[in-house]
Amino acid sequence: MPMVRRPDFLPQLPSWGRKALFALALSGICFAFAFPVLWLMLTSLRPESGVYYVHRGTEFTLGNFAEVLREERIVEAFLNSALIATVATVFSLLVTVSSGYMLSRFTGPASRIWFGTIYVFRCVPYISWVLPLYFVTQSWGIYDTYLGLLLPHVAVHICFFSWLMKGFFDGIDPSMEYAAMIDGCTRWGAFIRVAVPSALPAISALAVLCWLFTWNEFLFALILTGNRVPMITVVMAQFVTEMGLRWNLMAATAVMALLPAFLLALFGQKYVIRGLRI
Repeated sequence: MPMVRRPDFLPQLPSWGRKALFALALSGICFAFAFPVLWLMLTSLRPESGVYYVHRGTEFTLGNFAEVLREERIVEAFLNSALIATVATVFSLLVTVSSGYMLSRFTGPASRIWFGTIYVFRCVPYISWVLPLYFVTQSWGIYDTYLGLLLPHVAVHICFFSWLMKGFFDGIDPSMEYAAMIDGCTRWGAFIRVAVPSALPAISALAVLCWLFTWNEFLFALILTGNRVPMITVVMAQFVTEMGLRWNLMAATAVMALLPAFLLALFGQKYVIRGLRI
């Protein structure tokens, strides 16, 4: 006996019904992602006595942000995080761009060894790096210093983003580089004058990703720093005291930490999209 197949629901809907259903589903997904951020912003504007009933009440204040900015350690943590993120991005790009170019254009033993090294380190779980790095920074005397925090970030960026740059350079036709070398350019000259300008959208996308990754990183900042180099992702935890959680100040700090990342993502999204489409 042949099976009777029920007609599908969506094709039976009129076009406006499908559009409305799609808009409703999209709105629900956007709301699910935006709700925690909206709640965080609302909490940052509430007085300490009103954080447990954020959804009701009309008392709002900017005093939480003023109190946070009066804390010298938090201001120092913001500056440290911005400095580490910027310097790590610059050094990571200097190494990662040339590393990705080498992996894309060369097939000799050096390229294979470097490829294998990156592959091995990529297979290692990220969290398992922390304890060896802690002992290394202690033995080298760079624990709780800018250098001790900068080097691990650069190493992680090289291992994870060299693959991205290799993919970007694989999508660029090397014929222009060969033409430049025929005209007298060296391999480095062709790389700097031809390959790098062609990969600028990808490099811009990688710069945004590197900066955001370092700015938001918590584990290295927690384990590899102490009191001398405070980082914003760790300093937020100082509002957890024996008397309880100061949610309003923690939320205000989180909103301030969210702002640079949001602005960079907002103005850099076109570069990320262009870079990932190469």
